[in-house]
Amino acid sequence: MTIVRRNLNWLFVLLASVLVFGALSAAPAHAQQPPPAAAQDGDYLLGSSDKVRVTVYGEPTLSGEFFVTGSGMVSLPLIGEVKAAGLSLRQFQDAVQQSLSDGYLKEPRVSAEVLTFRPFYILGEVTKPGTYPYTSGLTVMNAVATAGGYTYRADKKQVFVKRNGATEEQKMELTPSVTVAPGDTIRIGERFF
Repeated sequence: MTIVRRNLNWLFVLLASVLVFGALSAAPAHAQQPPPAAAQDGDYLLGSSDKVRVTVYGEPTLSGEFFVTGSGMVSLPLIGEVKAAGLSLRQFQDAVQQSLSDGYLKEPRVSAEVLTFRPFYILGEVTKPGTYPYTSGLTVMNAVATAGGYTYRADKKQVFVKRNGATEEQKMELTPSVTVAPGDTIRIGERFF
């Protein structure tokens, strides 16, 4: 009885190892890469329409959820407007902390996080072109699915992406790894043949 139980335990461990190893080796290469730089909190640059949560430790009346305005500012209690557009979360945190320490609080501790990213835009040969909320790790193919899929005239081999803040769109080969950043405009062209 003990030998059978030991053999069953060994068989279970062996089977679990094979399943885990098989799942890891079968995962596509792009799934094991880190998320795109634009979506990583440390590298993400705040912009208009982002919603941030600012927490000032020990000061609930100074904490809350705020939008980055069209002028790139966040209006906070007590200190007023603080520049946010073009800053990383860490830089924005430091700016709020510095503003609070300038005569308001002694050694304030501040944390900030993005609650809602600015939207992305998709147009061209998709079923429902328009503005959609950004989610972390979004790819062009996910964006097309969000917009109801391709029309029958869609060019499924290339995509045009205008990055937020850029003046011109870039033509790219449409692969599963093409990522979208908040504020990007995606255009699915029409095929000709």
